[in-house]
Parts: sequence; structure tokens; C-alpha cells
Amino acid sequence: MYIKIYDTEVSVLVAVCDRDLIGNTYRDSGLKLEVTEEFYKGEPVDAARVQTALMGATTANIVGKQSVAAAISCGAIEPECVIIIDGIPHAQMFCV
Repeated sequence: MYIKIYDTEVSVLVAVCDRDLIGNTYRDSGLKLEVTEEFYKGEPVDAARVQTALMGATTANIVGKQSVAAAISCGAIEPECVIIIDGIPHAQMFCV
């Protein structure tokens, strides 16, 4: 998995994706998911690092089977909040 953290004074955005999805675009039922290197490709990490980062995030974009599974297993997202775009699991997290 790759993780990229965008830390500002008011929020922490965590972008996580499975490594093999970088550079691909997925389309399904009018939805388009672009997994760009610019947005998602940060440091390579394991599930434990992803989970730690998600627990400190105010917003997250999570793409791919491994990444979404890591987010579900730490309680960052609920399974019913995951959508599938062209076979690829995708979830977003927002803290309010």
C-alpha cells in the first residue's frame, strides 16, 4: 500500500491505495475513480501504519482491497460505507 498525508493547520487528509492501482482510472455507472500518482503515491507502508494514520485523520480517501480492509479492521470505516467502482473498493472518511 501507499500512503500520502496532507497535514494542514486545520485538518489531516490521508490518501491510501493499493500499490498496483497507481496510475489507473476506473469507471462504473457514471462514476470515475482516478488513482493518480500525484495524489496517492507517498511512502510504501503496511496495514499497521495505515491504521495508525487513519486514526489521526480528519478526512481520508481509501482505494483498493488491502487498503479498505485495513481501514475496516481498525474501525476507521464501516463495511457498508464502501462502494465498488469497476471492481475496486473505495471509501471516504470524514470526521465531524
